[in-house]
Amino acid sequence: MKTPSRFNGKKYLNTIPTGMSGEYGRMARRWLTGKEEREPQQPLGPFAADAAALAQPVPADALRVTWFGHSSTLIELDGKRFLTDPVWRQRASPSTLLGPRRFFDPPLALAELPPLDGVLLSHDHYDHLDKDAIRALGQTGVPFYCPLGVGSHLRRWGIPAELITELDWWQEVKVGNTHTLAATPARHFSGRTLTRDNTLWASWCILGPTHRAFFGGDSGPYEAGFREIGTAYGPFDLVMLEIGAYDEMWADIHMGPDHALAAYRALGGGALLPLHWATFNLAFHSWHEPADRLVAAAGPEAQLLLPAPGQRVTVADGPLPGYWWHVYRGK
Repeated sequence: MKTPSRFNGKKYLNTIPTGMSGEYGRMARRWLTGKEEREPQQPLGPFAADAAALAQPVPADALRVTWFGHSSTLIELDGKRFLTDPVWRQRASPSTLLGPRRFFDPPLALAELPPLDGVLLSHDHYDHLDKDAIRALGQTGVPFYCPLGVGSHLRRWGIPAELITELDWWQEVKVGNTHTLAATPARHFSGRTLTRDNTLWASWCILGPTHRAFFGGDSGPYEAGFREIGTAYGPFDLVMLEIGAYDEMWADIHMGPDHALAAYRALGGGALLPLHWATFNLAFHSWHEPADRLVAAAGPEAQLLLPAPGQRVTVADGPLPGYWWHVYRGK
């Protein structure tokens, strides 16, 4: 029997011990004195997605994906479209003036998105849950799927309750007669402003009649958990995992490239699309280091998809090794 999330009456808990360094003074010193190229020395882009192509009907046997930056993707799977963690704000912050600023503008305006069958939310951090984007999408009548507790944010922002489905780990919901969404575990935390862990975090499995995709959201190293997900819902045709914002001071809550590759293998392989990098300055490594390390560490069995933001990928076409970020790196 699969284990649901753990809630102690006040907070959600990870299934294995998970911590984060409280050495805020050390973090501040590193932030002020570090010499890493944490932001591009020249502007990235502009990037543009093909709105007209994305608006065409999705074939019943297709699997395509468009990465808009960070963890925002449009998944076209067996006739349906799902948007993950839509963040269109200029800053991953509650403020429009302070906080990490985008390295490039979104490759597609929210209003140009095609009709969606669902929006998948992994957790409530500002770099994954954009209030303005949620409100705009809510005007279209699209259903939202989120972990337990995250729906409270959406209802407060005016999303009708009937459009919100909240799931615990290992719970499933049907989308029409052909697709199933399954909320699955992750190793992370949650919170906005002063709150922490009073909403759940999750990964997602998108299961169609022909294809299967995995969206990891945010997670620290969790190889046994990923193996359990792969056994339950794999093999996957497409695996999307975070590779950025890692550091030894918070090694339990973000994987980085090496652990992402271990998670990819534990899930059973497929095509690997790296997320959560090259969009916001959230850690002490250079902005391009996650992808550089991923490419260097990946073995021949890893089918890497490395599209530029806004570039639509047909997964059946095989690996996409175009290292778009090389032209923007500092010397």
